[in-house]
Amino acid sequence: MVALATVALSVFITLTTPVRLGLDLRGGTQIVLETRSTSTTKADSAATDRTVEVLRGRIDALGVAEPTINRSGDNRIIVELPGVQDPKEAAEVLGRTAQLTFHKVLGPAGPDTEKDTGKGSAENGTKGSTKDDSAEDGSGKDDSAKDGSDDGSKEKPGKDGTKDSANDGPDKERVLKDESGDRLRLAPASLTGNDVKGADARLDQQRGSGWHVTVDFKKGGSSGWAKLTGEAACRPPGDPARRVAIVLDDKIISSPQIDPSVACRTGITGGSTEITGRFSDAEARELSLLINGGALPVPVETVEQRTVGPTLGAEAIEASAWAAVIGTGLTALFVLVVYRLMGALAVVALGCYGLLSYAALAALGATLTLPGLAGFVLAIGMAVDANVLVFERAREEYAKQQRASARVSLVAGFRNALSAIADSNITTLIAAGLLFFLASGPVRGFGVTLGIGVLASMVSALVITRVLAEYAAARRFVRRRPHISGIAGIGVVRERLLRRDPQLMRRPRRWLAGSLVALVLAGSGLFVRGLDFGVEFTGGRLIEYTTTESVDPEKARAALADAGFPRAVVQSSGDGGLTVRTDRLTDSEETKVTRTVDDVAGGAEKLRDEVVGPSLGEELRRGALIALGVALGTQLLYLAARFRWVLGTAAVVAMIHDVIILVGVFAWLGKPIDGVFLAALLTVIGYSVNDSIVVFDRVRELVGRHRGTPLPQLANQAILQTVPRTVNTGLGAVFILAALALLGGDSLTDFALALLIGLLVGTYSSVFTATPLALELDGRQRPAGGGGTVPARRRPAARVPVTGDRRG
Repeated sequence: MVALATVALSVFITLTTPVRLGLDLRGGTQIVLETRSTSTTKADSAATDRTVEVLRGRIDALGVAEPTINRSGDNRIIVELPGVQDPKEAAEVLGRTAQLTFHKVLGPAGPDTEKDTGKGSAENGTKGSTKDDSAEDGSGKDDSAKDGSDDGSKEKPGKDGTKDSANDGPDKERVLKDESGDRLRLAPASLTGNDVKGADARLDQQRGSGWHVTVDFKKGGSSGWAKLTGEAACRPPGDPARRVAIVLDDKIISSPQIDPSVACRTGITGGSTEITGRFSDAEARELSLLINGGALPVPVETVEQRTVGPTLGAEAIEASAWAAVIGTGLTALFVLVVYRLMGALAVVALGCYGLLSYAALAALGATLTLPGLAGFVLAIGMAVDANVLVFERAREEYAKQQRASARVSLVAGFRNALSAIADSNITTLIAAGLLFFLASGPVRGFGVTLGIGVLASMVSALVITRVLAEYAAARRFVRRRPHISGIAGIGVVRERLLRRDPQLMRRPRRWLAGSLVALVLAGSGLFVRGLDFGVEFTGGRLIEYTTTESVDPEKARAALADAGFPRAVVQSSGDGGLTVRTDRLTDSEETKVTRTVDDVAGGAEKLRDEVVGPSLGEELRRGALIALGVALGTQLLYLAARFRWVLGTAAVVAMIHDVIILVGVFAWLGKPIDGVFLAALLTVIGYSVNDSIVVFDRVRELVGRHRGTPLPQLANQAILQTVPRTVNTGLGAVFILAALALLGGDSLTDFALALLIGLLVGTYSSVFTATPLALELDGRQRPAGGGGTVPARRRPAARVPVTGDRRG
């Protein structure tokens, strides 16, 4: 009943709650901002939370559908903008501090003034006149309460977001260039953006003055504006000190003269003014947006930016869906052929696993990313692994019984396989947890779906499969025809092992020597070829294009070098595509790169654009090393707790062996080492330990039964008894990974390739590296310790047979 209720709830959630797709699947832009401390404000979690609220208002004003903004850590903000393919404007709006201040002009600054920062030139607005709003007579002689403009520049105010040093902040005297490039000495700020009630972009059709921004002050700001303009009105007309400077992000956007009609000490009353200039519609609206959004409590810096086109996202979904269907279909067919009726029930349980995983993702509100989708498919192989472990143990139990019963064998199979299933899944959960806590972006999504998949696979195998299998095995039809159950025979692999009975662990040092040779050959790639770190570890920019014509990467590289980008790395991407990796680029430089690729290829469309700052790249590299070290240490601690230190140490050394070989092979192949590879590497660690656990769990069991038997003989028998599980599980995973590698699209090819290599190497090392090493460590321990895992090897004992017979 519990299983049925769980499945029914999963079906309900699946039908009523859609899973939220990540930007790499639906297209859009992700911007990661980092808050920076100033001389007066520390960029702590509280300041970052206030910054999030200001940014939320700006994003809402941009009109983006379903945006998300969240704080990550104490000083990082992740903004996701679905459907935004050109993030330049969004990044500019989000990145500006929008610190609006109003200053009294003290006079012109001399050429030797030390406080001249040279950063204050603004292009919108000029030295017009400002008068009281109440003085408007409709004649059009003067603009009411406005900052006039006759400058022809079209650039946006404060566009580059540069800022003065701490000593030149708005609370102190400063020197900035006005609209004409003349340097002005400004008094400390009299008003700030906090005194502003609101701003609105308006088109003045009556006077024909174009777009302007009307600024309304709050009650306190209204009196402050009257005081500021009243003091300036006391200076004679034409005097620079009769001007008021309006500064946005340390740039003077307007410095109008106070109109002669404004009385000294009275100033402009009415609580409003206009910022004028030759604004376009978009520029006026953007300026009003920044003013209304408020000033950021602390400055922010864009440390990462990713853009994925909708075409690439749709292709990734389609490719991954085909890979899932074909890989799962092949795996299901394989399970059906090998385990017959029990295999059919396992396939039904796999379908329930898919429902459970999807429902869990939807219920938790998790975001499904492209690596997460791969993790979802990959966990199918892990669900198969649990079923295979149970069925192989049930086959062994069936072969040992005098009066064989499929149902009794299944019950014993579930009981005996539980420890191996629990240990192997816990180690994979450790890897998934490390991905979630130490990784970021899509790789974190992989950790979420992998963890959910592992838990769902355990429920599928230990609850749903068990209920269905025990019910079917108790039917009279199955009892009379046990061969259709799929567990009444020992299987082809086990039968051949029974005939040959190979003594694999007779000379364990030979296997260690072979492992050492493989380690040296693969590891030498780290020194001969080196590692090609991806842009997220090095910082810089990566742009992926789909091209109209097939282009030789060398030709594109030469064209980019001629265009001024000699360090650009150009590689082929999929069918008729190119990826360009460079150092950090400005937006104008990115436009130049895109134009160059377009010219070379006869047409190019940008599919993906990633920007990673150097500080974030260094942080990600450090995080990757920490994740790897923590993974190895955590696995060692867990294995030491579950097994003796000899077996735990051997499993961890074999795991390090697998990691070095996988990284070395990728170095030889010239494949990028990026966040997705890190996800694959940590998954391989889980796989490697998983295989070793299955063997060592059987060694532990045999040691308990046959205490007088030498460890090499017990280890040999453990290997032979677990080989059927290793072969069947490996083939199930290979079907899925091969489908991902061949059909999963360019973005998943390297991911699937890494897992395939890791699967093969991990299967080998669990038998021919971890086990021989455990024997060597045990042999070195016993003479000094006077004991050991088992009694001395010299003690004679009868050979332990491989469990099974040839019935069924």
